[in-house]
Amino acid sequence: QVQLVESGGGLVQAGGSLRLSCAASGGIFRINTMGWYRHSPGKQRELVAAVSSGSLPSYADSVKGRFSVFRDNANSTVSLQMNSLKPEDTAVYYCKAEFVGGSYLWGQGTQVTVSS
Repeated sequence: QVQLVESGGGLVQAGGSLRLSCAASGGIFRINTMGWYRHSPGKQRELVAAVSSGSLPSYADSVKGRFSVFRDNANSTVSLQMNSLKPEDTAVYYCKAEFVGGSYLWGQGTQVTVSS
């Protein structure tokens, strides 16, 4: 059974950087897409960035040019490098793995807080 473990959230000042990591274990050969979503109070959970096997990464318009997603298939990890952070980036960030066949799994979430 696949498990996702996230790390790297925290508090940072506006303009700063953070890197989130998500490690998958168990059944990783069945993962098609890995990505990051975020959820802030009063808003719906939204896609931040994702990368599918054999495809280029995709990004939300709000983070293009500031965030970069990296997938390491050898180590079964996906990372999110977040630069030039803004207060509106404050949210709980979730890693998501989508499997061949359509099922998916969420990580436990990690809080990112950007102070102005």
